[in-house]
Amino acid sequence: MSALETIREKLPDAARDIRLNLQNVMDSQNLTPDQRWGVALACAYATRNPELRDAVVADAKAADVSDAVFEDAKAAAVLMGMNNIYYRFRHFMGPESSYDSMRANLRMQRLVNVSTNKTDFELFSLAVSSINGCETCVRSHEAVVVKGDVSDQAVHDAIRIASTLQAAAIALELS
Repeated sequence: MSALETIREKLPDAARDIRLNLQNVMDSQNLTPDQRWGVALACAYATRNPELRDAVVADAKAADVSDAVFEDAKAAAVLMGMNNIYYRFRHFMGPESSYDSMRANLRMQRLVNVSTNKTDFELFSLAVSSINGCETCVRSHEAVVVKGDVSDQAVHDAIRIASTLQAAAIALELS
């Protein structure tokens, strides 16, 4: 039995839809295995739920996911943890505020020094940004991903993974 199967069985009755969704979203045929696992890993890290994170990590290792995907997923979760707050603040304040013209002055070199490829890293970042609720970042990453020839259906599936993992993390807190 996979670690995610164990998580599914542990979810309370209030999350029975999430039990089914957790199984279905990880079967996406629109994402490459690296994209699917990278999105799942980045989102599991972003949910901050150790049990869910450990389950996704265990299943990704069992699926022989490369170290590069693990590293980019971690970097996407961490950098979006910073960027989503910063850019969401600027978005809330609006273009008429003085903050809109200020340089972020935050180190983000990891965004250009990816281990996998730029498009996959952007997809991981898009999924995490959707969890963190940063409209500016979601729009920015989605544009790069689409320009990188990722289909709308693949983007949709990445967001389905993000939303389901976030819901699973909440459900685990209830169990």
